[in-house]
Amino acid sequence: MGTNGSTMLEPLRQGLPPIDPAAVSTSVSCTLPPRYDAVRGARTFTRTTLSQWELGDRFDDVALVVSELVTNALRHALPADAPHTEGLNPPVRLHLMRWTSRLMCAVRDPSDKSPEAREVDADCAAESGRGLFLVDSFSDGWGWHPLAGTLKGKVVWALFRLGPE
Repeated sequence: MGTNGSTMLEPLRQGLPPIDPAAVSTSVSCTLPPRYDAVRGARTFTRTTLSQWELGDRFDDVALVVSELVTNALRHALPADAPHTEGLNPPVRLHLMRWTSRLMCAVRDPSDKSPEAREVDADCAAESGRGLFLVDSFSDGWGWHPLAGTLKGKVVWALFRLGPE
């Protein structure tokens, strides 16, 4: 499943020509409030962006992954004892980046804790805990990395290949 640290960009290279990570052809981001209804806003933002990029046919898979990443950030990365009102918690941000042959969605959150993928076979009846399994299933790769410098937290990302397989 996902990776971290120096290997976090490896799925960007797998089976594709080399790419300069700084050469994103287009990117957008939005700040999400620390409330669960932010997932709906993230999906709307994703739909609008993919339509503008003429990638509307990829919406279902990308939106499912965005929903899971944002839900995980809200559920596991925000301090449990902090009031969930706008402005009091560090923001959760959604970033969408597009290159010619790939699309990446990334969610930044304030937690330094690594994401943990639960084995799906361990509890098939569980109503939660399958988020990263879905991310892994619907994307072409995913990973995470801690933020550097003055920023605290991490970025969890998922990669989608575009164009012919």
